[in-house]
Amino acid sequence: MEMTVVDVPERSRYEVSADGEVIGFSAYHLIAEGVLALPHVEVEPAFEGQGVASELMRRSLDHIRERHLKVVPICPFARAFLEKNPDYADLVHEG
Repeated sequence: MEMTVVDVPERSRYEVSADGEVIGFSAYHLIAEGVLALPHVEVEPAFEGQGVASELMRRSLDHIRERHLKVVPICPFARAFLEKNPDYADLVHEG
């Protein structure tokens, strides 16, 4: 499945699409200068268990890194993803 992930700042979220249909999102909001909270990750039930949420997190975090931001993973999925992927540990805000 070919997926596209885009930042949709007016909705404060990254959206993942397949075949032009939004199938999931990762919400965010600014909690301090340069720090984004990640409160919620959601994937349509028909696409669960197919790696969609992980790919969404990976691409979102890559974009966040490019913007030189840090994150506070509030969502249990985001926390688990960051724990399992230590190459993103530098993005976690310690404070």
